[in-house]
Amino acid sequence: MSNRLANEDSPYLQQHKNNPVDWWPWCEEAFERAKEENKAIFISIGYSSCHWCHVMQESVFENQECADILNREYISIKVDREERPDIDKHYQEVHQLLNRRAGGWPTSIFSTPQNKPFFAGTYIPPESNAGSIEGMGFKELTTLIASKVSAHDEQLYKNADEVEGFLNNIQHPKEATVLKEDFTKNFMLQAKNNFDTKNGGFSIKPKFPHASTLNTLLTIDRLYDDKSAKAMVQTSLDAMKKGGMYDLVDGGFCRYSTDEEWIVPHFEKMLYDNALLSGVYVDAYLSYGDESYLRVAKECVDFWYNFMSEDELFYSASDADSEAKEGTYFTYTYDEVSQALNDAKIDDVKNKLAQMSVTDKGNFKGKNIVRFENSIIPEWFEDVKPILAQLRSKKEYPFIDKKIQTSWSAMMINSMFKLGSIDTKYKERAIKHLEKLLNTMFLNGTLYHTTLIHKKPKIEAFLEDYAFLSQALLTAYKHTQDEVYLVYAHRFVNKALEEFYDKGVWNFSVGEFITQAETSDNTYTSSISVMLDALLTIGTLLEDEKYTHFAFKTMEYNSYELGRKPIYAPYMLTQVLRHLKGDRVVKTSLENIDINSFTLAKINYPFVLLKESENNDYTVCGEKSCFAQTLNVEDVNSLVINSF
Repeated sequence: MSNRLANEDSPYLQQHKNNPVDWWPWCEEAFERAKEENKAIFISIGYSSCHWCHVMQESVFENQECADILNREYISIKVDREERPDIDKHYQEVHQLLNRRAGGWPTSIFSTPQNKPFFAGTYIPPESNAGSIEGMGFKELTTLIASKVSAHDEQLYKNADEVEGFLNNIQHPKEATVLKEDFTKNFMLQAKNNFDTKNGGFSIKPKFPHASTLNTLLTIDRLYDDKSAKAMVQTSLDAMKKGGMYDLVDGGFCRYSTDEEWIVPHFEKMLYDNALLSGVYVDAYLSYGDESYLRVAKECVDFWYNFMSEDELFYSASDADSEAKEGTYFTYTYDEVSQALNDAKIDDVKNKLAQMSVTDKGNFKGKNIVRFENSIIPEWFEDVKPILAQLRSKKEYPFIDKKIQTSWSAMMINSMFKLGSIDTKYKERAIKHLEKLLNTMFLNGTLYHTTLIHKKPKIEAFLEDYAFLSQALLTAYKHTQDEVYLVYAHRFVNKALEEFYDKGVWNFSVGEFITQAETSDNTYTSSISVMLDALLTIGTLLEDEKYTHFAFKTMEYNSYELGRKPIYAPYMLTQVLRHLKGDRVVKTSLENIDINSFTLAKINYPFVLLKESENNDYTVCGEKSCFAQTLNVEDVNSLVINSF
């Protein structure tokens, strides 16, 4: 029999509708019931494509004994972190506060009947495996907590009050410091200290792609011709595209690699990773001319277009698991690939299998993840790839979360417009996707955060939605010069300032939970830094200094920490450099912008905007003056460089 989650739209909540746990969705009634019945509250936060969320569902939430304890002693609430990032951010802060380390998903929160949290964990197995509270299994832990709440344990309630006090005490920076280009020296030192010189990337296992770090290194190389920055970018991009975390068959990046070499991924695919990484690969192609970077960027976008979209809207994620196992869809046995290639009369099969890293032993639980160790994809792989895709088509495809999210969709649209400067097909697609996103998520003057495909949205937008959508609209304006995009962006930036900004401080949400936005680029780029990008662009295009002022006040507010630890906020560092160096605006005719989009995109200076003029020449302008003109588009790059 289904529980209350059967009435929810969220695919993640739907996954739990048949659990024996008497789940509540997040709602006021659940909290009122907890007070009335004096029951502890258990809050479980996750998302549909989360592997360990599935493990906890199978081992705990489908375990009748665990369910009986929860149903008897608790009010149990399920939250989709992608649907309600404000709730998730709040409880990630709780986890950080209680455990002195970052949390993750699934997130497991225990609160008093008054919803004051006092214990936070992530995955908790059903049975205990150690003597400490950290090693307690779910059955023992929930039984212990229930008894303490029932007895109104004084220490437990005191701890809960202290946690609430800490959460309500907003920490402000102790001081500000002068914004300066020297911040890059600290950033480069910290990046080098974290850099894996052999495999690329900036951590040991598990290894995440850190798109924002790569983006800022690209910017530093373009500004200062920095060979170290270039080496870190190229080493990382070359290593990631070998295959493994990058899917060479269908295209697209998986969430992260479980090893240092990017071989064995966590197989879920997220829209935000593919959107941001495709943008990095486009920029790297424009900077370095490596055709393989362009191929990867196109394949990322094509994968989402072909596999993960419907009616010009992008789905949010696909799962790691299928057929009850992780990676089943993505991996191959040696025999099946060998047989398929022989049946297709492909020549030199053994050599090709070896080049693809397909062996009897395998590189993932006895099976094989296709990978080219030298990172060069041979021409013959174009004939083999459809055969590998056909083998996959016989398997169950991983679960797809068909949520539409404004922020993540805007990230992909932004990258599509950048790609459209090289191939107009992507610009045409981006225009259609942007129009559909606005028609779906901006209704009656209200912007929304998420909805399910073909349903009306209910959850209003957070800062990240305003930020990434404004950025995408401004990129759309750059490449189309359609004033409607500029008007929309201007409107959303103003609304974000009105709703979320106060004297240098940006809130992520202002509704049920007032949560401060993060400056660090964690799962993806900080909403604050993306809003800085939009503010600086609006300020330049409209020649309105108040937007530049808001950007400056934000950077000043965060300057002390940014100067000390820029590695945590690389995209904010990019905006500081932009603020210090200044934008350049290239003014020319719309026809010139269309015809010469590729040449204009290759201008080496990273902070260039385009603006339509009635003249057929190219004029390079700064904040309050223009510097030079030319009739030859090939001269624009040098004119921009010489304007400093």
